[in-house]
Amino acid sequence: MSAGEGLLAGKVVVVSGVGPGLGRALCVQAAAAGAQVVLAARTESRLREVAEEIGAAGGTTLTVPTDITDDAAVANLVERTLAKFGRVDALINNAFAVPSMKALARTDFQQISDSLELTVLGTLRATQAFGDELAKTHGSVVMINSSVLRHSEPRYGSYKVAKSALLAMSQTLATELGAKGIRVNSVAPGYIWADQLKWYFGEVAKKYGITAEQVYEQTAARSDLKRLPEPDEIARAVVFLASDWASAITGQTLDVNCGEYHR
Repeated sequence: MSAGEGLLAGKVVVVSGVGPGLGRALCVQAAAAGAQVVLAARTESRLREVAEEIGAAGGTTLTVPTDITDDAAVANLVERTLAKFGRVDALINNAFAVPSMKALARTDFQQISDSLELTVLGTLRATQAFGDELAKTHGSVVMINSSVLRHSEPRYGSYKVAKSALLAMSQTLATELGAKGIRVNSVAPGYIWADQLKWYFGEVAKKYGITAEQVYEQTAARSDLKRLPEPDEIARAVVFLASDWASAITGQTLDVNCGEYHR
């Protein structure tokens, strides 16, 4: 990793929602593209693990434990980012609530409310907070959405409500912030072949008396490439949208699903 090389060379990138799967990949790939990366999430131990990984590879990071549903926490994130790096070039919003996986008719209203509070309002709070700094650098915001936008399969209703609201908000922000030179785009992954999905496929396999490999093959068969995308593949699409190579792209959604859904 080198600050003088890559699509994000010399840039400061803030990533909210740093988990062990896609969140980690977003930070690692941004650093590999030359960015100095600010890691923000509620679980401090995860932040440290990813920061140590990036540091061992020669990257520069700042970790800021942050709950994006809290005004003071987000204000602290902005303050510490500017104190360390003096600028912000991109904000990657990855924080989201785990779906209830129940039919909407049986989904608790509080679950939907909590999901909207984090996925939509938390993301808006972070975007508002970094708005002035992003305007100075003609920066970029990338929202991590989901291919749930493309289907209405049972048990994903509350998740689709939140992600659809996130998309509508992202499109409006693209229009509102465009005059300030800020681009706002979305990436919509499908299945992500990471530890959480591997565990889930194992549980499905047990339920139906088949192997996890068979579950994978049956799922991947629905995609054009006959496989599922890995976290780094999705993260590299995000890096592109955050970079100057995407300087004329805003208000768009890039699907990264190995061809499972066409638009």
